[in-house]
Amino acid sequence: MRAPSPIQTAGREMDETSDAIDTVNILKGKKGAESWVAASAFDGEKDKTQFRQYEAACERVKAFYREQHAKQTVEFNIAVRVRFRKEKRGRMGVWQAMEMLNTIVDESDPDTDASQIEHLLQTAEAMRRDGKPDWMQLTGLIHDLGKLWILLGPAEGQWDVVGDTFAVGCAFSDKNIYPETFAANPDAQDAVYSTECGVYEEGCGLDNVMLSWGHDEYLYSVVKDQSTLPAEALAMIRYHSFYPWHREGAYARLTNAKDAKALEAVRAFNPYDLYSKNDAPCDAAALRPYYQGLIDKYFPTEIEW
Repeated sequence: MRAPSPIQTAGREMDETSDAIDTVNILKGKKGAESWVAASAFDGEKDKTQFRQYEAACERVKAFYREQHAKQTVEFNIAVRVRFRKEKRGRMGVWQAMEMLNTIVDESDPDTDASQIEHLLQTAEAMRRDGKPDWMQLTGLIHDLGKLWILLGPAEGQWDVVGDTFAVGCAFSDKNIYPETFAANPDAQDAVYSTECGVYEEGCGLDNVMLSWGHDEYLYSVVKDQSTLPAEALAMIRYHSFYPWHREGAYARLTNAKDAKALEAVRAFNPYDLYSKNDAPCDAAALRPYYQGLIDKYFPTEIEW
């Protein structure tokens, strides 16, 4: 059997870490009058108690967060955003990007879970069954495309691609997973960055806060000016891994009125991301015409990545 390529190996390891991280993230839906806010229905029969808590997480997750928390500094986050703006990573359509993301899964590995496209389609199809609007279905379809950073970035490691996100430039909240591991981050001892608001003003709004770089922030940076997706969709993309905020209530001092709507959106989104992974397999070829129609509605034929 041919040995997997370095890209396949890196991608498989990233998938394993990402899936392990997902098992310790449990969210509740939030009810509301609008269809996109209404509580998820597709997951009503699922036993969510089987998802592990942080304390019981595998060593892979703990080691990942130790590295992420030590390396996601203000200096790194400024530098990576400069690279994002300056470097060209090519143009391609959204479905082509999905197919590229799928290549990071090593199909020769019998222990590999669902492919990337499988997870994206499962998320979108769960939303479709629950009658969510087309823009939300499309958001479910593309929400993990930021993981292309491991192929296009180039990423420096898994720690700047996956995992929970958090604010940098201010004190690291004790609502983050494994908060004690931030002691290894130089910013934790900085006279400004270690204060509650840090470089920000109270009530400045999350639009003005720098979040740790990863697949959420990368995809948000790609699509915010290259699509006609509504603000709620952009919030779902940018904040779906910002668990200390949307689940634990951290960083509230930095938020404003606009962020209340964003919070509602990301809480409505997350059950579909977390609990659709074990749904029935999807036929990508059969579903492509429907989703290509949604892509064409909200995106140009190709976008800059």
